[in-house]
Amino acid sequence: MGFTCGIIGLPNVGKSTIFNALTGAHAPMENYPFCTIEPNKGIVPVPDERLHIIANILEKRDPIPTRIEFVDVAGLVKGASKGEGLGNMFLSHIRAVDAIVHVVRCFTNSDVVHVEGEIQPLRDIEIINTELLLSDVEVILRAKEKIEKKAKSGDKESAHRLEVIERLFQHINQGNMLNRIKLDSDELLVSNEYGLITAKPMIICANVDEQGNATDVYTTLHDYAQKNGLGIVAISAKIEEEIVELPPDEQREYRQALGVDRSALERLITTAYSMLDLITYYTITTQLQAWTIKHGTTAQKASGIIHSDFEKGFIRAEVFHYDDLMNYKSLHAIKEHGLLRSEGRDYIVHDGDIIHFLFSV
Repeated sequence: MGFTCGIIGLPNVGKSTIFNALTGAHAPMENYPFCTIEPNKGIVPVPDERLHIIANILEKRDPIPTRIEFVDVAGLVKGASKGEGLGNMFLSHIRAVDAIVHVVRCFTNSDVVHVEGEIQPLRDIEIINTELLLSDVEVILRAKEKIEKKAKSGDKESAHRLEVIERLFQHINQGNMLNRIKLDSDELLVSNEYGLITAKPMIICANVDEQGNATDVYTTLHDYAQKNGLGIVAISAKIEEEIVELPPDEQREYRQALGVDRSALERLITTAYSMLDLITYYTITTQLQAWTIKHGTTAQKASGIIHSDFEKGFIRAEVFHYDDLMNYKSLHAIKEHGLLRSEGRDYIVHDGDIIHFLFSV
């Protein structure tokens, strides 16, 4: 199990180039709007040094990493929420993703036209945000209209749902993104049912020039992101796309020459994991595999991402930690030092836990 990121932005900001750099999927790129009609999708393994270290120590062949899916939708334009540029169709593609990567153009290139003329990243962000907000308002109003009759009839569940919907509407109607509203667990369950785009965590991806210069433009974007609770990464899409075409050894040499220690994929995933509050745990029963879960997930719930039978018939989890494996270098030594623990269904899984689930069918 991994997670899904939707890549959005205005036309000609480098979304498909970013997508190619992240996935090596060779999505089509042209210097005109709506080159991407159907969404491009690419699933890539999450880089994980620990996974390979565990595999070496425990002599596990072909470890399976957790994965991330990127969905690249067509460029959005003013009026997208009302169907301009096939906007309604494009917006529907990102309602199911876990997080949004908003690509913002920070490079100048006279050969690549900007649909709004000058390079003004903050203006571009507001154009996209406005369309996302308008689209969510429409969804919320439809939901409100549908539930009002039931709520007025005295149905308590419907009344609670209506209260949540009205609170969401009041917040968003003031021009506020829903990822800035604080909801309790019950309210969050209601909100999540509607696939509201502005409720999703968002990462600003500043597409800088081929020298990787961030300049004052990036500083302005960084300040904006911090103020609004957004993640931000700077990526030279063109350079990254060229790098992923090289063999792994040459990629490392190229990055060293550029003074870049990590790939665009690694930097973006690190930011996404932090924003989504995700962690990784491992199973080694048959094959070594990494799994992605939310921080705070119980052992029983964590087992359910492997198979629903694990969760239904959960008995216990046998757990040790990556750090202990690094210290003692073998499962036998882990057991000898009493570091293999038996945990119940309510145990909170930690990042780096290595778990064997016992269950009954």
